[in-house]
Amino acid sequence: MSDTSLVTDIEQQRPHDHIRSFVLRQGRVSEAQRRFHTDGMPQWGIPYHASVCDLPALFGRLAPTILEIGCGMGETTATIAAAMPQNNYLGIEVHTPGVGSLLKQIANRELKNLRLIQHDAVDVVRHMLAPESLAGIHIFFPDPWPKKRQQKRRLIQAPFVALLASRLVPGGYLHCATDWQDYAEQMLSVLGAEPQLVNSHNSYAPRPAYRPQTKFETRGLKLGHGVWDIVVTRRK
Repeated sequence: MSDTSLVTDIEQQRPHDHIRSFVLRQGRVSEAQRRFHTDGMPQWGIPYHASVCDLPALFGRLAPTILEIGCGMGETTATIAAAMPQNNYLGIEVHTPGVGSLLKQIANRELKNLRLIQHDAVDVVRHMLAPESLAGIHIFFPDPWPKKRQQKRRLIQAPFVALLASRLVPGGYLHCATDWQDYAEQMLSVLGAEPQLVNSHNSYAPRPAYRPQTKFETRGLKLGHGVWDIVVTRRK
């Protein structure tokens, strides 16, 4: 399958009624990424469909399921899944190079507890995930859309946060992280205004041990750049 056809498939699946937080670009896909995408999606990929998933059936077991939105190149996602085999992890990523890289991680690490959907996250959460089906949600370093005219594209907006909260079990958590201060402030405000959620830290949280510090993040911290984590839970 060509890069162009991968992009076209995602764009043409079901019209969307929300502003997308991403722009699909025809970035370079390496031969390895293409091979793992072709071979791995039938094994570990879940096709998008506008009906609720049976998560225990997809993973072959009943276990707490953590959703990650925007897996990037997959290193953090795979590292967390490998370190916590007691949980199921469901990743969402739209960009083919990242999907291919994460599928390579799954194969090389022989991960049994990680599945992947290549589709728009809002559609997936709205149509494929049942209310109170998730133990946690990770959104690490989403696109900050830094220009003021772009900020309507930011993923963390009140309607989507309300939808995410509805998919958490009581006591389940939503963990966001960003290295853009104004986006961190927006996240804190939006999450704090959602009545289904409570911030037990009142403000920003220390980085939880389960979220590995990336090389990019470490380099930024050495240069004095900030990173903000926010962890909220659904009210019981």
